[in-house]
Amino acid sequence: MSATTTAETASVDGPAPEQDERLLRWRLVLGGDADGTGCSLSGRDAGMDRTLAAVYTPRPGEGGSRSGGLGGSAPQVARWLGDIRNYFPSSVVQVMQQDAIERLGLTRLLMEPEMLEAVEPDVHLVGTLISLGKALPETTRETARAVVRKVVADLERRIATRTRSVVGGALDRSARTSRPRHHEIDWDRTIRANLRNYLPDRRTVVPERLVGYARARQALKKEVILCIDQSGSMAASVVHSSVFGAVLASMPSLRTRLVVFDTAVVDLTEELADPVDVLFGVQLGGGTDINRALAYCQSKISRPADTVVVLISDLYEGGIREEMLKRVAAMQAAGVEFVALLALSDEGAPAYDREHAAALAALGAPAFACTPDLFPEVMAAALQKRPLPVPEQ
Repeated sequence: MSATTTAETASVDGPAPEQDERLLRWRLVLGGDADGTGCSLSGRDAGMDRTLAAVYTPRPGEGGSRSGGLGGSAPQVARWLGDIRNYFPSSVVQVMQQDAIERLGLTRLLMEPEMLEAVEPDVHLVGTLISLGKALPETTRETARAVVRKVVADLERRIATRTRSVVGGALDRSARTSRPRHHEIDWDRTIRANLRNYLPDRRTVVPERLVGYARARQALKKEVILCIDQSGSMAASVVHSSVFGAVLASMPSLRTRLVVFDTAVVDLTEELADPVDVLFGVQLGGGTDINRALAYCQSKISRPADTVVVLISDLYEGGIREEMLKRVAAMQAAGVEFVALLALSDEGAPAYDREHAAALAALGAPAFACTPDLFPEVMAAALQKRPLPVPEQ
């Protein structure tokens, strides 16, 4: 993210009477001294300008790629983290933190508990922490876990209810049940059935008998295998996938397996009860051997016609390409529903191997990027063997 975008996103103090607000904004965007705009800064505006300059002012001869504003001083970084939270909204703080980590090489400072306590937790920060993995000192590890747990809890809170509702099967509105769950209650019929229990003084109806919609099917009895590429570029996808894996594993109608891979393959199914343990069992980076990972997944399939394999990878294969494609074709021929996601994140269009994506599409397994809000619909379609809701490219 550029300084321009950050400054434009932030709200600034109102301009002095003699200064146009647009000049003030341009002054914050351009940085440097006030000669270019004729606009001087003071107070809160000057403080905001200093926090922007720390990350976005280039050193001479570096073409704007880096700045030296924060140096290697931990106390100075801690102050800067506090300042940006004071000047900017949370969404901008997260972007500036990520830019500071990338531009200023602050990864080392994240190994200090004081730094982690000061940062704004988000998916990108979690990706950085799990990439550090065992490099985190023991004194920092518990603080890192607390940061990761906060992000995971937020993600789980946002996705769990909808995922269980969508994946668990559609409601059959032609049938009724007297023991509905809360989201299955037919409120109109319930109120009508309990009108005799109306309390005039409280102006309410006491629902002694609930009327709800019955489910179209009691259980899908399906198996789901999430096969996740843990190369460094897939950090956000790994975080979202782990949380979704935990949610799916909590559904009694599904048997969920979670497999992560680079050039090695690790089965983290036993850790699914706690997504944080899953994430700390991941080691981002290294090569990629998709064929080897799919071979392991294939060996775990006992009921092909009732199994969905979801490969989440940018498809940059370091193994044997032809074998990988043959393995996908063999699973499909046996009745396995195969889904290839190039990314599971909100990052926009990912970088991926287009040749491999086209080869999978030719096999009838379209490869596409998926945002977290669309993932439940994709899973529901795959489990019910309906056409996948592939987003427009």
